[in-house]
Amino acid sequence: MRPWRRCPQWKRSYSLNELMENRHGILIDLRLLEATGTAERDASIGMLHKTVPGTRRVTAGTDKGYDTKDFVAECRHLVVTPHVAQNLSARHRSAIAARTTGTEGYGLSQRARKRIEEIGGWMRTVGNFRKTRLRGRERTLMGTYFVGAAYNLMQMARLAAA
Repeated sequence: MRPWRRCPQWKRSYSLNELMENRHGILIDLRLLEATGTAERDASIGMLHKTVPGTRRVTAGTDKGYDTKDFVAECRHLVVTPHVAQNLSARHRSAIAARTTGTEGYGLSQRARKRIEEIGGWMRTVGNFRKTRLRGRERTLMGTYFVGAAYNLMQMARLAAA
């Protein structure tokens, strides 16, 4: 028997992670994983493995939660320059070198990465996905894909109008 079925207060929770193209704000990939401490980083590496071609160097803008040596090393292995927001707390030393943070592209990437929050916000409010009413990972994933496709259609309509 599954452990979350035994105890009524235990509920499965999922982490939804998006990969966005910076220039037009189009959603490229979605990953739905069970929420763990490393689910976001695992999903990001998986999406980068799948969608980023290894021929040309690209950048990936992320927030402070991705500022770990493992994530930065895996990005560099994939020929991806990690533009990670530095986590400069008293107990933490950033994994990003000053040669990366000193570039003009790093600043642009940090401003553009905030647009990914628009996608998540749209999916929660307009897409009514703040709390899913679907049961099971497969159905939740299907609903996530439908909401992501609807977002992309809305974004493409805005781009076509402009």
